[in-house]
Amino acid sequence: MTESQHILVTGATGYIGGRLVPLLLEDGHRVRVLARSPEKLSDVPWASDVEIVQGDLSDRESAAAAFTGIDTLYFLVHSMASGKGFGGQEAAIAHLVADAAAEAGVQRIVYLGGLHPAEGELSPHMKSRTEVGRILLDGEVPAVVYQAGVVIGSGSASFEMIRHLTETLPVMPAPSWVRRRIEPIAVRDVLHYLVRAVDLPAGLNRTFDIGSREVLTYAEIMNGYAEEAGLPRRRIYALPLPAPRLAGHWVALVTPIPRSMALPLVESLQHDAVAKEHDIDQYLPQPDGGLTDYHDAVKRALGKEKRGEVETTWASASASSDLASDPLPSDPDWAGQTVYVDSRQRRAAVDPAAVWQVIEGVGGRNGWYSLPMAWAIRGVLDKTVGGAGLTRGRRNPTTLFTGDVVDWWRVELLERGTLLRLRAEMRVPGKAWLEMRVDPDGEGGSLYRQRAIYFPKGLGGKLYWWLIAPFHGLIFPSMAKNITRQAARLTTPAAPDTAV
Repeated sequence: MTESQHILVTGATGYIGGRLVPLLLEDGHRVRVLARSPEKLSDVPWASDVEIVQGDLSDRESAAAAFTGIDTLYFLVHSMASGKGFGGQEAAIAHLVADAAAEAGVQRIVYLGGLHPAEGELSPHMKSRTEVGRILLDGEVPAVVYQAGVVIGSGSASFEMIRHLTETLPVMPAPSWVRRRIEPIAVRDVLHYLVRAVDLPAGLNRTFDIGSREVLTYAEIMNGYAEEAGLPRRRIYALPLPAPRLAGHWVALVTPIPRSMALPLVESLQHDAVAKEHDIDQYLPQPDGGLTDYHDAVKRALGKEKRGEVETTWASASASSDLASDPLPSDPDWAGQTVYVDSRQRRAAVDPAAVWQVIEGVGGRNGWYSLPMAWAIRGVLDKTVGGAGLTRGRRNPTTLFTGDVVDWWRVELLERGTLLRLRAEMRVPGKAWLEMRVDPDGEGGSLYRQRAIYFPKGLGGKLYWWLIAPFHGLIFPSMAKNITRQAARLTTPAAPDTAV
């Protein structure tokens, strides 16, 4: 094993990067992470064990500062969720990273790309990943470019797409790409090769295909999931046409994957994704116990979800630029702006900890404690216009962290035990937040306070608020009442809760 190195991980708020960092720390490496929004890392268990640097890889100055003193750089940033033009963005960042790494004296760059055919027209997504790998390999710093197929693990975009497609329809007419040959790989095996990249010979500059050595069709992958999930075998009928865009819109509608990601992902399925070589075996041992087969990878992923042990999800860093917004300004800063606020509060004769337990568990399978049909309809409508909808759920059923996804919300601020602020990522003509707060009421009970805050954009935004105001008049009072009632069920109340 190589001696301890000084390692930089980019993309640490993402699915792979967030799992890689603690493994590198376990191996004794010093780890620095680069993040545009360091607050997203404030709650991760390893935050105090790494050096967190704020910066942006598209900014040469901040990149150069972050690369200083680094031995190995893990480049795990992708721009696919940003929509059209992501290929050009990724290429520009790759050139900047290659040049800045050379100037800083970095010894190795490690990149995770995708399996692809040697010939033929690639999808924009796969073409971009391949081009980034080529740029890094052509740079002055030696690069190791791993090429992996469908990554199977709890919370991965590929796994979520497989899961929701399989569970949605027992019989499905499907595009011709369900017959394509795919070599999946378990996320634990991807992480094994990433961690062990530091043990590769110095100066090595090449690609390595990595996979499970098990080749399946996409139809077999879906039925393999069905078997492990205890579902009847799915009847899948391949149509004569690939229909990638139509299939992409369908995937976006019935799975948590947003349209900006679903379209390029589905387009990538038009080609076989099978390893062309196994040269990695000449340099690195396989993971303990050998490579994970597909059924075992699915079983592991389902087990982690059931136990609430999902470390990271694809949605961890997937907010596209058109959905992201600045943090909620403080109340005095609202002066002079149009802002709509729906405020509710209730007293409950229970300990604030019981109310907080309900607050931190909102969303996902627990729902929103008011008119579930109304929430479901709004979620479907949001999905049809390319929004997040309610299918993203949440990473952990009881515990939240800053940056976590909760259905169509994202955790913007978390003061554990007191305040939860969620920023909306549904499609609305403006910016919206939902706050839930609990404090002691001074009489041995709790005071629960709830605010929906909306900054409209133009006349359409104002009309939108007034259009849905009658529904808010039903949903939000019911939500406040049921949250405090649920808290009362968790303990023995001293007296019934009363509105104030």
